[in-house]
Amino acid sequence: MTRGEVRVIRRQWWAWVVVALVVAAAAAPLVHTWLTNPDDQRLVDLDVYRTGGQMLLDGRPVYDFFTPAPQLLPFTYPPVAAMLAVALAEMSWGTAQWVWTAGIFVALAVTVWFAFRQALRAYVPWVFALLMVACTYLMPIRDQVRFGQVDILLVALCLVDCVARRPWLPRGFLVGLATAVKLTPGVFLIYFLVTKQWRPFFMAAFVAAVLTLLPFVVIPQDASAFWFSALLDPERLGANTATTNQSIRGMLLRLYMPDSLTFVIWAVIVAAVAWYGFRAARAAYQAKDELTAVALTSLMAVLLSPVAWIHHLAWVVVVLGAIVGDGRDPVRLRVAAGVWLFYVVPVPWWGVSLIAAKVPGVSLVLGKIVQDGFGLGALVLVWLLASWLPKRRQLA
Repeated sequence: MTRGEVRVIRRQWWAWVVVALVVAAAAAPLVHTWLTNPDDQRLVDLDVYRTGGQMLLDGRPVYDFFTPAPQLLPFTYPPVAAMLAVALAEMSWGTAQWVWTAGIFVALAVTVWFAFRQALRAYVPWVFALLMVACTYLMPIRDQVRFGQVDILLVALCLVDCVARRPWLPRGFLVGLATAVKLTPGVFLIYFLVTKQWRPFFMAAFVAAVLTLLPFVVIPQDASAFWFSALLDPERLGANTATTNQSIRGMLLRLYMPDSLTFVIWAVIVAAVAWYGFRAARAAYQAKDELTAVALTSLMAVLLSPVAWIHHLAWVVVVLGAIVGDGRDPVRLRVAAGVWLFYVVPVPWWGVSLIAAKVPGVSLVLGKIVQDGFGLGALVLVWLLASWLPKRRQLA
């Protein structure tokens, strides 16, 4: 953020107060729904984080525990995440819920600011408020609040690290931190490599390595349990065939082909998508369109991962910002509106309903396609950013 931007914000402080109130009012129904539902259904992923931290405080094995029934969820993150979660364990459960939920919206605000920075060229508070409300009700963001997930924080860290004009920390530091906490942001190390950003790459790799090795010194048994056992068991993450898994692998698993055939097809498709996506990200970076490059890389984090739940698609906020651009092209705005609507409605669950309807010759095939809607949509978004958007920019 430049000094000029800071001065504009200070002059409009009263408007930003109103913006905060508007966003809070718009988000209130969502927050109320998920923070007042039955306790055993409330922010279940936050409960996992907090319990992981509590295991460290109690001197018990982090990767052996399960949260209470009916969830029975294990800790699935690298051991440094458990170390960071100690701060949550020190809070009461009620306090942790509110602190974490507030953190989700702070991270969303940071993400919206940097993703739509070109459209917010005059820093109009009302446009920011509209974008915040719209992004709050994207299904992947709603799920952040529902489950108390960490994804939007990781999105904010990686986005700021890659596109901030004057980063406060060495570029690559935040990507390294995010990678150490949840592995999938490691795609940004590949991004730094293919775009020949050597200093950010080495910084990210160094930070990730330090935070990965640190637990072997502090909590060696837990570190070994994760890297040599828990990490190798994808079922710890949940049923990989579940509708919520919208990765390429998840879509293939739901076809119930032989495991060996599924693996071969997955490996081929992943290689092709990775080649296409990172090649396009490099082209966008070379064209000085860093936001689109980041958006393409973020989609790789979803598609290439063995498991990518719907809430992992929090990256769609960045994709929307790349499509909108400076907000002057009405065609791009309409496309962005369509993408937004697609990820607001529960498309995959419509597919489940179609399959359950058992209409001969229709429901099974169409249902499978719709069930994979968010993952297939992510593939379309890769093409949109890689091929359609550069052409559209030239036409406009």
